[in-house]
Amino acid sequence: AMRHAGTHVGLLVLASAIGVSCMQANNGHSHEHKHDHGHDHGHQHEGGHKHHVKRSPEEWAKKLDGPDRDKYQKPELVIKAMQIEPGMVVADLGAGTGYFLKYLSAAVGDSGRVIALDVEQDLVDYMAKRSKEEGLNNVVAKKCGFSDSGLESGSADRILIVNTWHHIQKRVEYTKNLAPKLKPNGALYVVDFDKNSKVGPPSSEKLESSKIASELEAGGMKTEVLSESLPEQYIIKATAP
Repeated sequence: AMRHAGTHVGLLVLASAIGVSCMQANNGHSHEHKHDHGHDHGHQHEGGHKHHVKRSPEEWAKKLDGPDRDKYQKPELVIKAMQIEPGMVVADLGAGTGYFLKYLSAAVGDSGRVIALDVEQDLVDYMAKRSKEEGLNNVVAKKCGFSDSGLESGSADRILIVNTWHHIQKRVEYTKNLAPKLKPNGALYVVDFDKNSKVGPPSSEKLESSKIASELEAGGMKTEVLSESLPEQYIIKATAP
């Protein structure tokens, strides 16, 4: 889903140094790009030369956090599907500009905690500032690496990955590394684009829900494609056996 030949910047890419999710790079030569469709992800080309079209987090927020996204993202429905309880610890991987933070913050309540993770320091700083301005005192923004979510083993009740899974290079391996970060009875929720969705990356980069489910299962998790219907996306719940 992420193999673009050559080192040039094609029309499919808005190259950016910001907005790379906490996902693995394939061979150490990482190219970070953001499509205009929500959360953040790491792209990779063969060759290893970086091409950046720099946008500020504020510019990305205007583009990605507006009402147009609300229409298809349906954040309240996603939060409901996650069955979050007050006091839980929830991690948002590839949190980008923090679109989901206010919803996650409200769901876990004052006794809970939201961990917003991204590899780009500009975005981490932006989310920290945004959380403070919005009074989200239970949110902490942290920088993480491509191969390390930064989460401690058995620390998260819920992990949310939105509009990002289709960009992970070694998805089965990543699943094996991520699953132990969940607490007993914890769950991972992957939200990604339908093949026929009108938003998101090109169809060739989108994955069928059955494909993602098989990758999660190959990584040792049990999966369920939830019945909740988003206009352009599906929701997959994965739990450790």
